[in-house]
Amino acid sequence: MTDLSPAAQAVSDAYETTYTETGLVAAIRELADQVVPVEVHPEVYEDCCQYSDVKTRAGIRAAILAIATELEAHG
Repeated sequence: MTDLSPAAQAVSDAYETTYTETGLVAAIRELADQVVPVEVHPEVYEDCCQYSDVKTRAGIRAAILAIATELEAHG
């Protein structure tokens, strides 16, 4: 069994007594949906800042979902 990343381990430790591993993964995925929902990207952006903001939010979503994926694979 591989060690978890510090971020995934912190989430796992924080909820160890409250959630099952499956419940924890589902909660993290729901968190990603609520905090950083999937965005439909326009074909043309109004300016470079709009594109940068969308890329930043997509990166945050990917980081949250990576923790869920790691926990799911670990369990």
